Amino acid sequence: MTRTVVAIGTRKGLFVATSAGGDDRRTWDVQGPLLPMQEVPSVAFDQRAGRTTLLVGSHSWHWGPYVGVSHDLGRTFEPESPDAIRFPEDTGVALKRVWQLVADPLDEDVVWAGTEPQALWRSSDAGRTFELVRGLWEHPHRPHWGEGFGAGAIHTVLPHPTDADRMVVAMSTGGVYRTEDGGDTWSAANVGIKDSYGPDPYPEFNQCVHKVARDGADPEVLYAQNHLGVYRSNDDGRSWTSIEEGLPTNFGFAVLTQPGHAGRAWLVPVESDGVRFPPERRLQLQRTDDGGRTWREQSAGLPDPTFTCVLRDAAGTDQGSPMGLYVGTRNGDVYGSADEGEGFALVATQLPDVLCVRAATVED
Repeated sequence: MTRTVVAIGTRKGLFVATSAGGDDRRTWDVQGPLLPMQEVPSVAFDQRAGRTTLLVGSHSWHWGPYVGVSHDLGRTFEPESPDAIRFPEDTGVALKRVWQLVADPLDEDVVWAGTEPQALWRSSDAGRTFELVRGLWEHPHRPHWGEGFGAGAIHTVLPHPTDADRMVVAMSTGGVYRTEDGGDTWSAANVGIKDSYGPDPYPEFNQCVHKVARDGADPEVLYAQNHLGVYRSNDDGRSWTSIEEGLPTNFGFAVLTQPGHAGRAWLVPVESDGVRFPPERRLQLQRTDDGGRTWREQSAGLPDPTFTCVLRDAAGTDQGSPMGLYVGTRNGDVYGSADEGEGFALVATQLPDVLCVRAATVED
């Protein structure tokens, strides 16, 4: 039987929602808290090579951060390696949080991690141990990268789906960076992205990018939600143009795209950086089907009025047809749509503050 599973990382543990009655994606069985009282800012499904593995970036206030590997959707985890993800002694820093976990699209054993402080890591054993990507860590810009309101971290990791040497990462606050040689060297990729607070409106780096997503059909196209700005790149991040016209606000955190559909993307707008409520106090998604030239609201079934919002990784998609969309809120509600955003219903309610949402279709 096919089911949809939604992994929900919160401030106080991991929750897993499974679609009940087959894959109707309307009724859900919610398990948790798994890893109780641990902060879970990142989760990822690894379904390569016949696996159904759940990777979890967790932070215990007593034991610190680690990456968990589970083969039963979070009920149990493999014993952790003490060196799973640890900064080398010569760096002089310690790991604070694992903000992003991504299964590589071209190598079935490689997993990437983005962390706080701002660093990129590569695992060649499916997430059990990681090696620091020195090319980015030793970049001359690194001493000048700042910290956003949520700390300094690499929160976006986008391996290229057809070229193993290319990757785009994004961080708060440092901006977008890209490599074309497998991570040995990196260049800032922020041309056209505005900085509303610094003396130079278009600096080489240090823009406060909130999230970047790759187009579902054209890997050269990227969408970025910045602190005060929404952008599209048609050249894999080398340059950017604004696509915020028609949106109710240019502030927000999450960006989603749909595999196989060129030009289709979703944002979850927030009123402003100073007023972090939904526009007009209505939780909504803004959808484009033409690469950001036009936008339309999708809000059926979402709370109105409300004062909550959705963080950068608290939104995800599944592999269903039609595709499902999922958003988790800061007041602990998770909403799902089984029809690409046309209507939403509760998946889970009254959880802790939702940090991360990821979904996958699995076979029992």
